[in-house]
Amino acid sequence: MDYSQKERYNRHLILPQIGKVGQEKLLIASVLVVGAGGLGAPVLQYLTAAGVGTIGIMDADTVSLSNLQRQVLYREHQVGAEKARTAKETLVQLNGDVTFHTYPFFLDNENSAEIISQYDMVVGATDNYDSRQCIDTATRQLGKPFIHGAIGEFQGQVSVFNYNGGPSFSDLFPDKPDESNLPKGVMGVLPGIIGSLQACEVLKIILGQGNVLSGKLLTYNALEADMNIFNLTKT
Repeated sequence: MDYSQKERYNRHLILPQIGKVGQEKLLIASVLVVGAGGLGAPVLQYLTAAGVGTIGIMDADTVSLSNLQRQVLYREHQVGAEKARTAKETLVQLNGDVTFHTYPFFLDNENSAEIISQYDMVVGATDNYDSRQCIDTATRQLGKPFIHGAIGEFQGQVSVFNYNGGPSFSDLFPDKPDESNLPKGVMGVLPGIIGSLQACEVLKIILGQGNVLSGKLLTYNALEADMNIFNLTKT
């Protein structure tokens, strides 16, 4: 670790739970983030700032004006640009220690195993059930953690699936929901809260510290300032 890295990560290095050994674990870790929108924006920024060495950014969408209410990684002049590549352009300015790979297309059953096999874990920052199910299947087969997050209106949830043989996404959601009944709006600050919790779980897994949300579902209600944790079991 060179002098500039010691300065950059000073607030990590002085924590006994992280220190030099922990920071070196972060610098060699690799994380795939599927979705660079509301949840992906805080996840990507905090993992980059923390010094996670290799980050994959997967998103097939382009930046729209309606995104800017919550997707704080983007700016007005970037409307119409590819999210994955635009996110990388911003993030490389935050931390030159990090290597980024972009995937401006959807994750599917044809490409998931090949791509996910290159990473230590996957963050599900997508609002698409089929993509979540695809992540779940591939990470379960490959034995890699799946850090799940979801938001809607004023509520969000976080869990870690397929971690050390723990429950899977399919244990919690065995059937595809009726998407016509899913909430369409979201309070702009909510993805920042839930995405930050996802990023925290990633760092805990890499560092081997704390209680990981495996076998647990954390729910948060912004209007009630209410947070609960429920136990999950494998089916």
